[in-house]
Amino acid sequence: MAKTYQAGVKEYRETYWMPEYTPKDTDILACFKITPQPGVPREEAAAAVAAESSTGTWTTVWTDLLTDLDYYKGRAYAIEDVPGDDECFYAFVAYPIDLFEEGSVVNVFTSLVGNVFGFKALRALRLEDVRFPVAYVMTCNGPPHGIQVERDKLNKYGRALLGCTIKPKLGLSAKNYGRAVYECLRGGLDLTKDDENINSQPFMRWRNRFEFVMEAIHKAERETGERKGHYLNVTAPTPEEMYKRAEFAKELGAPIIMHDYLTGGFCANTGLAQWCRDNGILLHIHRAMHAVLDRHPRHGIHFRVLAKALRLSGGDHLHSGTVVGKLEGDREATLGWIDIMRDSFIQEDRNRGIFFDQDWGSMPGIFPVASGGIHVWHMPALVTIFGDDACLQFGGGTLGHPWGNAAGAAANRVALEACVEDRNKNGAEGLEKRGGDVLRAAAKNSPELAAAMETWKEIKFEFDTVDKLDVAHK
Repeated sequence: MAKTYQAGVKEYRETYWMPEYTPKDTDILACFKITPQPGVPREEAAAAVAAESSTGTWTTVWTDLLTDLDYYKGRAYAIEDVPGDDECFYAFVAYPIDLFEEGSVVNVFTSLVGNVFGFKALRALRLEDVRFPVAYVMTCNGPPHGIQVERDKLNKYGRALLGCTIKPKLGLSAKNYGRAVYECLRGGLDLTKDDENINSQPFMRWRNRFEFVMEAIHKAERETGERKGHYLNVTAPTPEEMYKRAEFAKELGAPIIMHDYLTGGFCANTGLAQWCRDNGILLHIHRAMHAVLDRHPRHGIHFRVLAKALRLSGGDHLHSGTVVGKLEGDREATLGWIDIMRDSFIQEDRNRGIFFDQDWGSMPGIFPVASGGIHVWHMPALVTIFGDDACLQFGGGTLGHPWGNAAGAAANRVALEACVEDRNKNGAEGLEKRGGDVLRAAAKNSPELAAAMETWKEIKFEFDTVDKLDVAHK
């Protein structure tokens, strides 16, 4: 039967609500948490999200007759209650893979979290999770190297990597900055890091910082016999400037560079990840700006989605939160997105906030980075939560040591190795409970650890989590 055009406005659910639809293996699936305006039916709100994030608009248009709308449209195919919240609901939307440019995180998110987030019929909208089919995953750039290649490059096995963000985050001269890097690395850390807002300010231009930092790395490597590195932040005002900084880091022999993937943008990040693969450089990713997007429990983009986006766009490390430190992070949710970063296949697990199975195919995993308000007393918990394939970064927990940076680094190295030894001997279960005894025993032979434990023995960050996992009605 020939298609006919009828001008006017139809309810979205007449076209985009399809509860009978069975998603295809090649569909991109999304779970949205929707808070509709009063009086807007759930099916209409869900269909509106599906329409406005795919092919639809507010009125019928005659150009619908020029395409196969039934093939290309997004389909709202299921609705679920949000446990513990009567005002919201989950809407599940399936998008045909042909709606998206291959290998383009930019294009996917322009659709999924575009204008629809300002739609008046919705009081709030949050993208909770996305299932990327293997057919799409394999078109994406992915990590430049991944966990195993990084371990081989750095010759680090059997434990988590140890890092440190240089503090104060702003204001040091390039020479003093390099001095701080050297002290941390010679004391026992594997890596040090530029803070996310260190770029090329008047007090320390990027070229000078790179030179003094690499001098520090080479000196520490000669003295310790270990491979060392520093995340040189190449985030810049323009992509051209970013690549110039990356090329100079390569000329100096830097093993790893850094990018702020949200403030820098997915386009720049994907290009830089490709450059890092081509040039044999590791890529550390900072998530500056993430809490603007992911912290509100009803509006924005959940971090598990941002983590998936980064794995597709490319990076070898990604900040993940710590659970126990100063930054927001529900334990079970954090464990969920740690698996999303590292594992090749992740099963749906609502207890950890994972709404879909996710198959990464042959795409390598990335190191989750625990950073933010952690110190030696947190080490047993960090080893339990993160295991070995992680980078544990102690900024203030290194540079705040009463005897200086090298002593702080030594304290963290002794604490980590003591916890790993105990875990290997007695198992991970119970390490957090016996961790205090493990640390005290190690401190008998490490005055640096003993001093660190005394300095931070009362320091805790115990606040209620804002973005909790949705729980069942009580």
